[in-house]
Amino acid sequence: METTTQPATPDGAAYAATDRTVPTRARERATYDRAAVHAILDEAYVCHLGFVRDGAPVVLPTLFGRVGERLYVHGSTGSRPLRMAGARGDERADPGLPVCLTVTHVDGLVLARSAFHHSLNYRSVVVHGIARQVTDPDEKRAALDALVDHVVPGRAADSRPANAKELAATAVLRLDLDEVSAKMRTGGPNDDPEDMDLPYWSGVVPLRKGYDPLVPSPDLAPGIEVPGYLRDL
Repeated sequence: METTTQPATPDGAAYAATDRTVPTRARERATYDRAAVHAILDEAYVCHLGFVRDGAPVVLPTLFGRVGERLYVHGSTGSRPLRMAGARGDERADPGLPVCLTVTHVDGLVLARSAFHHSLNYRSVVVHGIARQVTDPDEKRAALDALVDHVVPGRAADSRPANAKELAATAVLRLDLDEVSAKMRTGGPNDDPEDMDLPYWSGVVPLRKGYDPLVPSPDLAPGIEVPGYLRDL
């Protein structure tokens, strides 16, 4: 049976920079601060999981969850990345699946006087590593709870957990947060001095995440009230 020991949180407040996590452009926007990386990950609903299949790149959008220094993604046992991870219950014999996982938040549209300097204010995280299937039942259940709670905190305890049949049909990949970086842009446009007098509007269109009123299921049983964790959204 594979080990389920959660890796200890590394000493220090930052991830170590590597050749793959140092950007080639705008290096001043990169950060390896652990708290900043976690905050960007925890606010995102969807990640993009990239890997190579039959010599060609594949990128899939998927839900994910974080537990300490690990990320979990799930899917059908027949999905390509989960089949390719090829867990055999022995991590020493299982090379796993090399992946690159990313998340991005767009915080603003940056409109400059010149087309060249248009940009976005954003926060992003890139994770490189080896993804492996989770075979330990307890870790798998905890990972699925984390996936549900990542979407709406508190929801896992307020819903029926997966039964044996559903667990058998679901595979989970684990990716440790070892080789990680974040990158951010804030502020206004970087107009060239010679363009400052051009007659074009320049500035930032801020974007924000919001929620509309809840839409209850039409077959909801009478008397079931909206739980507090949904009101808190």
